[in-house]
Amino acid sequence: MDNINTFRQLYYACKEKNKMIYEIALDNEATQGEYSEYHVRLQAKKSLDAMKDAIKTGLNCTEPSPSGMSGDDCDKLQKTSAKSILGDTAQKMMKYALATSEQNLRMGRIVACPTAGSCGIVPAVLIGFAEDNNISENDQINALITAGEVGRLVANKMALAGAVGGCQAECGVASAMATAALTQMRGGSVKQIINAVALALKNILGLTCDPVCGLVEIPCVKRNPFLAIHAVTASELAMADIISKIPIDEVVDAMEQTGQLMSPLLKESSQGGLAKTKTAIALEKNILK
Repeated sequence: MDNINTFRQLYYACKEKNKMIYEIALDNEATQGEYSEYHVRLQAKKSLDAMKDAIKTGLNCTEPSPSGMSGDDCDKLQKTSAKSILGDTAQKMMKYALATSEQNLRMGRIVACPTAGSCGIVPAVLIGFAEDNNISENDQINALITAGEVGRLVANKMALAGAVGGCQAECGVASAMATAALTQMRGGSVKQIINAVALALKNILGLTCDPVCGLVEIPCVKRNPFLAIHAVTASELAMADIISKIPIDEVVDAMEQTGQLMSPLLKESSQGGLAKTKTAIALEKNILK
């Protein structure tokens, strides 16, 4: 099988072989990679299990981060008496996103998916939906492989790092991966999955990476639940056959260009944006003490 380097190539490979994205990804790995399909699925299961462990640990921990700036948001959301207008599953996704992201800032074990700063988005959406809809472990693994293929194709164009493309390349791509996994589990077609990815990515273009005090805490932690719900929105629209007028490969090109045009001050340097607000500067001085 030829190398698949674009979403267009992926779509036509799926169409020609009458296979889903995860099946094409597995075929490619088996024919071109170093691992058999069995080993790819085994590694995916290990990642899935690690994601579940991070969620479980995070839900039961209120230990603050070393800086003291974060660590109790998940606990607050679990204890709220306000009924979620988004529904129980969406609220669960937000809890799971916070639980995982807070585990990262505590230096707990997480899966960088695709990065540490965006680690809560894919697990929250995939596992939250799976639990509430009786999705089998096998289908969860299929969804995670689908998400991985999305991340791989975007990474063919640009580095998935805030220092290169801003947070659009971290939380933005994580949201695109999450919506692919979700749409896969919901029974979406290959076309709908790819369109969900396009919708998620194009509506997060330009998101800056401006961590306060140079730490992966503010605004990183709270971006995880926000971008988890962003992924759900993209899936909802795509499943209704609402399409992105700009094809996904062009959206990725636009994201790469946006990253290049973005000021270096807004790409993980903590020299602009939220990182240089009065409150952020005060927090930085307090931490340095």
